Amino acid sequence: MRIGQSKDIHRFSEGRDLVIGGVKIPYEKGLLGHSDADVLLHAVIESLIGAMGLKDIGTHFSDKDPKYEGISSLKLLDATYEMLLEHGYEVVNIDSLIVIEKPKMAPYIDEMRSNIAKHLHCDIDRINVKATCGEGLGFIGKGEGAMAEAVCLIDEKK
Repeated sequence: MRIGQSKDIHRFSEGRDLVIGGVKIPYEKGLLGHSDADVLLHAVIESLIGAMGLKDIGTHFSDKDPKYEGISSLKLLDATYEMLLEHGYEVVNIDSLIVIEKPKMAPYIDEMRSNIAKHLHCDIDRINVKATCGEGLGFIGKGEGAMAEAVCLIDEKK
């Protein structure tokens, strides 16, 4: 068994869709990034890459590579699943946390869990997504951005 953990942070920007956990969420701003800036999926992906000992997300999906510009992070999650298969691993579980002041994540969490489970070819009960706010503190509390953390456990594929 191998454990991976990661954190991702993105600032808000006008004129972008807000996509978290592969869900397009109605909001006045989106997160800024080279891809769709899905803060949750980036943390999940990097935790899985880390658990495999394969460096970091930027090594595999560089923000300098034009082929990743605007790409859905669900496609990056698919590619990460292929890495898991190539290295003989499967997901045991993932526990993740979104930290964002607004909008509220509760209405979207089940769909986020479903997206992650579907793209990692595992049961939804292996995927946990939680959310909290910044209580008005720091850049998150001021509504300037969002952060996500993820911890995963992978094991040799049976």
